[in-house]
Amino acid sequence: MKEYQSLSHTRWDCKYHIVFIPKYRKKLNYGALRKHLGEIFRELAKQRGCSVVEGHLMIDHVHMCLSVPPKYSVSNVVGFLKGKSAISIARHFGGRQRNFTGEVFWARGYFVSTVGLDEEMVRAYIRNQEQEDERYDQMKLGL
Repeated sequence: MKEYQSLSHTRWDCKYHIVFIPKYRKKLNYGALRKHLGEIFRELAKQRGCSVVEGHLMIDHVHMCLSVPPKYSVSNVVGFLKGKSAISIARHFGGRQRNFTGEVFWARGYFVSTVGLDEEMVRAYIRNQEQEDERYDQMKLGL
């Protein structure tokens, strides 16, 4: 039997595969920033009652399997994660403490797909993302 989560009047299991990129797909997610982002995404998700089921930070994009309660929309949660993480990056790595107007770290859009019954397959895909990217690059070289 599947484990469902519950709120006061609902039982739910809403999981989403989410991908987003830094502005201009710059290769910025490495070293101390990568470690910081992992911690900050988990903390921010917990503030919204969400949880990061699986996550992988690639050097130029982020993959997450996110469990979101039905009282929040996916766009609301992703906007919160991207906005607050950009502020945290500016504070810790940009030397800024206030006046964040114009601070942009993440690109505007994102990819989202419902997980449904394929949760293990999606989690394995996120876990093995680096190998998938290498395999895709090798396929492109064969042209």
